[in-house]
Amino acid sequence: MASPHSTSPPNARRLARRQATIDEALDIAVSIMESAGVAGVSMSEIARRLGMRQPSLYKYFSSLHAVYDALFARGIARSEAAVRAAVEPLPPGVPRIRASARALVRWAVENPALAQLLFWRPVPGFTPTPETFAASARQMEAALAEFAAAVRLGHLTAEAVSPEALRLYTVVLSGLISQQLANEPAAGYETGMFTGLTETALDLFFARYTTIGGTGADTRP
Repeated sequence: MASPHSTSPPNARRLARRQATIDEALDIAVSIMESAGVAGVSMSEIARRLGMRQPSLYKYFSSLHAVYDALFARGIARSEAAVRAAVEPLPPGVPRIRASARALVRWAVENPALAQLLFWRPVPGFTPTPETFAASARQMEAALAEFAAAVRLGHLTAEAVSPEALRLYTVVLSGLISQQLANEPAAGYETGMFTGLTETALDLFFARYTTIGGTGADTRP
């Protein structure tokens, strides 16, 4: 006899269907954001495109802000996956940091709706829940660990692990992303007039924290 705590196949199927509906709703929300702006999502429009009545959608999301929170979590997870794939084959140090930066900027311009939600504040009154924002904080902790490794290897000075350095790093990346999305949103990473400055911007950043005789400013994989 099955334990009352075991997951039976019917329950598993129900959970899978529920998750499929949630994923489809989020796909629809992204599509709406791409056409109507990030703040243009509504529960009624998601429900209409799903083919369900609006009250039924509240079985999956408690509010519109809950939809945005799930979208924020999706953006964090997918950008993190893109960065992880880019740096995985590389040794620690500046080359990994450069690869991480390029991957994040590329992901952002290829996913502009989610990127705006992550880097801007386009939805009045929305802030991610502490649980969701914790994933963003973990990303910053991972970046700090990469900088610490570059310091240990002698690529960068000890100042590179300061709060100032990490803030400046985020300013450089968010500046590239914001300028590209705001001024040339249809361009890709390779052809964008602002994303084309990524390497130069990173050179300038690393020049500030490169040790004498170090390789941070011009080390590229």
